[in-house]
Amino acid sequence: MTILKKELKKSVKGFAVWTGAIAFMMLICIFLYPQMKDQMEGMNQLFANMGSFTAAFGMDRLNFGTLTGFYGVECGNMLGLGGGFFAAYVGITMLSKEEKEHTAEFLLTHPVRRCSVVTQKFLSVVAEITALNVIIFACSVPAIMAIGEEVPAKELLLIHGAYLALQLEIGIICFGISAFLHRGSIGIGLGLAAVLYFMNIIVNISDKAEFLKYITPFAYAEPASIIEEMSVDGLLLGLGLLYSVAFAVLGYLKYCRKDIAA
Repeated sequence: MTILKKELKKSVKGFAVWTGAIAFMMLICIFLYPQMKDQMEGMNQLFANMGSFTAAFGMDRLNFGTLTGFYGVECGNMLGLGGGFFAAYVGITMLSKEEKEHTAEFLLTHPVRRCSVVTQKFLSVVAEITALNVIIFACSVPAIMAIGEEVPAKELLLIHGAYLALQLEIGIICFGISAFLHRGSIGIGLGLAAVLYFMNIIVNISDKAEFLKYITPFAYAEPASIIEEMSVDGLLLGLGLLYSVAFAVLGYLKYCRKDIAA
């Protein structure tokens, strides 16, 4: 597991920056909630009259006057977008950076099978994404307790669990794509995460685009749906798992056979 340890050690600074930034923004939102709580009734009425804009972010189905509604929209969007971009960045650079930085010829001359290299790098992607979500969850719970609110344990676990699954899906898909890249492209990963996010917005606005919810992982991580149903859509989650497995397998097959550019 030398490569896994090396990857985790190299990523410490970047991981700390991403995790710190997302956690900081979420903590700000949580600590602002008591001051905004009394104003939420008026905001609910305002949002109710904003039509498609309200539906786009699921605000028509959430009560901003409750912690879960406020947390789902404000903190959920930060965790979804910030975590999604982090997962895309980690996944898309994990394999392709070896050729981009001209370290592949050094790495692959060592007595280690290519499949072992891919496996350890894959585990690094999963470990970083999981660690980010665990730390953020561990920061959010004490913050909610600090403002004197009861922790909605089930809702929080479902929301954070769904976002963890979302980020793992994006990270693994980008990991599979990175096996096909020779020089790497962070833009491809971040662009994919952004497209998937806006797909979900389109689904919320238009019934004609409902088929897109079977493509984007943001559909099963929609806080409004999770809080309403008190569950995560099993079908959409299953499709996300299927996509992840498919791209992981493609990544393995490609990288274990590809000609590495010097």
